[in-house]
Amino acid sequence: MEFEWVNPGLTRCTHGYVSFAAKPQPNRRIIGKTMTAPRRQRKFPLVGLGTGLLAAAAAIGGLAAIRAATTELIVVDRNSGIAIGGFDPVAYFIDGVAKPGKSDFEASFAGAVWRFRNDGNRGAFLADPDTYLPRFGGYDPTGVARGAAVPGDPRLWAVEGRRLYLFYTVEARDLFAGDAESVIAAADQRWPSVQRTLSP
Repeated sequence: MEFEWVNPGLTRCTHGYVSFAAKPQPNRRIIGKTMTAPRRQRKFPLVGLGTGLLAAAAAIGGLAAIRAATTELIVVDRNSGIAIGGFDPVAYFIDGVAKPGKSDFEASFAGAVWRFRNDGNRGAFLADPDTYLPRFGGYDPTGVARGAAVPGDPRLWAVEGRRLYLFYTVEARDLFAGDAESVIAAADQRWPSVQRTLSP
C-alpha cells in the first residue's frame, strides 16, 4: 500500500485521512527538572547520599551553633512569618480563650512575629516570653510524642502545668487530656530528634 501526503504540515496517512497521533512535546526537556524530591531520591540515590554528606559537614561546622541558639523552633506562616496563626499567646492565660491578635500590637521574638490583642499583653509577653510561648514551638505534643512534627491549630489548645499546648485535631487534644503527663514525657524525650527534622 502506498502512503500519500495529504498536507505537507501533517503526518503521513492512508486514503486521505488526517492523522491525529500525538506530536512530540516541546516541553519534554523541562519535565525532568520538575521531578519531586522523593522521586529524585529514588531515581538518583547517589545524589541524595552526596547531599546528606554535605549537610552533615555543614551541621558539624557553622550550622550547629545557629541551631543551638534557639531552644524551640516555632510554627510560623511561611509567607508572613507570623507565629501561631496570629493568635495572642497571652490571651490563652489571661482571658482563657483563643483570641486573634491585632497587627497594631506586634513583637518579634525567636525569629517569629507575634501578635497581641493590646499593648498590655505584648508587654507581658516581652517581660517573660518563656511563660507564654507554646510548648514544642506550637507543634502538637501528641505528634511529637510519636516522633512527628505536626503543626498545632491555635484554636485547639490546652494549658497544662502553666504551659500552652496546641493540637492538630480535637482527638489529639482529648488524648492529651486523658493522660497529659505521659504524653508530655514522651514528647520531651522525642523533641530533640524531631527538632533535627525541622528547618531552622
